[in-house]
Amino acid sequence: MGKVRVWMLVLGLGLGVLPSSGQMLMSYTPQVPTHESLQYAISLLGIPAGTATMDSTPSISQEGLSTIQFRSTATSNAFISFFFPVNNVVNSTVDAQTLLPIRVFFQRREGTRHEDFDITFDHQSQQVTIIKDGTRSTMAIPAHTHDGLSCLYYVRQLPSLVPGKSVFVTIHHDKKNYDVEVRVEAIESVHGPWGDVDALRLLAIMPFRGIFSNEGNIRFWLTNDLKRVPVKMEASMIIGSVVAVLEEWPLSRKSARLFYQKAYNENP
Repeated sequence: MGKVRVWMLVLGLGLGVLPSSGQMLMSYTPQVPTHESLQYAISLLGIPAGTATMDSTPSISQEGLSTIQFRSTATSNAFISFFFPVNNVVNSTVDAQTLLPIRVFFQRREGTRHEDFDITFDHQSQQVTIIKDGTRSTMAIPAHTHDGLSCLYYVRQLPSLVPGKSVFVTIHHDKKNYDVEVRVEAIESVHGPWGDVDALRLLAIMPFRGIFSNEGNIRFWLTNDLKRVPVKMEASMIIGSVVAVLEEWPLSRKSARLFYQKAYNENP
């Protein structure tokens, strides 16, 4: 479970209704949620291991810039915590228009490993200022560089997620820059506590260990609709396979519409 930082998931849902069973690629411009709260059940080798959350909230920076606060947590349950406690928190502030990160805080608490990161992005000068456990440093970054959380919200809103194609995202992580390939593999039906939904299956080709604390690539499913809710994620760790599944879903047409009117500032 210490290798399970599943805050990096991506989410979306339909316009107030569950997706149909037809596997047709939707044509639309996806949206980024400004009021959203999602919770996932994490299992390790089929055993309940903990919970993960993802939240987004609109905000205004001190300079008057419209921003979005992305927050993610991963917490082990009592059983796993007896062997390896986990309590990770990531807070990423991004520009509401570009989704590029402005500042990210990462509190890592995994077993005896305790680390704190505070990273400020200056996209104009293409550099980051990093404070890791109280030590400050700077380094260069390419244009359009994301952090480990903002990158998945960015992928989520891309209109060009077509099976058989790939998208590439530059990510700054732990004082290094990486080009990460995200392959769109297929559209398929995914089953969960909320029933069956049509989803885009994506594979993140991880050139390093760290963003997801994985030992290999990460596969995740986004609903094939306007909201692109990440309903499931699978990753391979040293000690086995980890799965995160969205716990709740607005089942009725009315409740779903009200939920997403709030989450996406839609009109009734």
